[in-house]
Amino acid sequence: MSRKGHSITLSISEQDKAQLERLALELGKTWGDRPNISKLIEAIARQELVIAPNHDWPKERVNALNRARTALVDAGEIEMAIAIAQFLLERSELTIPLRHELEQFVVRPMLPWRVEVQRFIRRQQPFQLAYQDAAERVWHFTIRYAEIVTHESRQYLDCWCEETEGNRDLPALMHNWCLRLDRITDAAVSPLPGQWRPRLDTITVELHLFHGLAFAYQSKTAIDQVNEWVTDLPQVRRVVRQVPYTFWLIREVLRYGKDCEIVSPEAVRDRLKQELEPLCQLYGLTGERDPHQTQ
Repeated sequence: MSRKGHSITLSISEQDKAQLERLALELGKTWGDRPNISKLIEAIARQELVIAPNHDWPKERVNALNRARTALVDAGEIEMAIAIAQFLLERSELTIPLRHELEQFVVRPMLPWRVEVQRFIRRQQPFQLAYQDAAERVWHFTIRYAEIVTHESRQYLDCWCEETEGNRDLPALMHNWCLRLDRITDAAVSPLPGQWRPRLDTITVELHLFHGLAFAYQSKTAIDQVNEWVTDLPQVRRVVRQVPYTFWLIREVLRYGKDCEIVSPEAVRDRLKQELEPLCQLYGLTGERDPHQTQ
C-alpha cells in the first residue's frame, strides 16, 4: 500500500515559483527531468538542506560590527571581540583588507604589550613604552596620559609624553604623540611613578564653514566649544574647537576643500599653506586667491 502524503497550497507569485523551481533543479529535487518544489520543501523540512542568510549586508552594518569589535578590544573583552570577528568572517561581504585583519586578529587577538598598556590606561598609571620601528630606530616614551582611538579606520595610541625630540607639531603640542598600533609588533612596557595627566595638550582653533558644509556640519561634541552662525557673514558657520594634533585637523580641512577655512591661529593657517603649496605647484597654480571670487 502506497504512503499517502499531505498536500499544501502555496500562495506565491509566478516569479517566486520560477525561483523555487530553479533552486529545485539546481539541488537535484526533480520529478523525472522536471523541478519539483514539493521535494525541495521536504528536503528543507528534514534539514537535508540548510537555509543560510542572504549575503547582502550593507557596508554600514559590517563597519558597525567591526567598530563594536574594536571597542570590545579596547575594553579588554577579548573573547567577545573574537566571537564578533568569527561571526563577520562567515560573511562574504567583507573587503579583502578587512577579512585579512580579522583573520589575523582571530589567530593572535591581543599582543601582550597591548594588554599591559590598556591595563595602565584603566588604572591611570604612568608607564614607559619602548619599541623599534620598521626603520630599526628605537623609541622610548615616558607616557603620563594615553587613550586608544581610531583615526581614519586605524587604531592609534594618542598619548602625552615627556619626550618631544622628533615631534614636528607646533611647540604647544609637541608633548602629544600619535602612535599607530599595528606598526608596533612588539614593545617593552613598564610602570612609572608620578601623576597621570587629565588629557592631551590642546590649542584653540577657529574654523569657518561655507556652502553646503555649513548646513550639513554635525558638531563634534567632544572637541567643539562653539558651533554657531556668524551674524555679519551670511550662511557662514563658525566652529571653535580644541585640537591636540594639527596633522589630523589639516587632513580633515583638506577633505572639505573650499568649504572650510582655518581662521586662527596663524601658525595653523601657515601649516595648511605648506601643505597646499606643493599641490598648487603640481597642478601649475599660483596659489593666489582670485579677489573677484565670492564665498
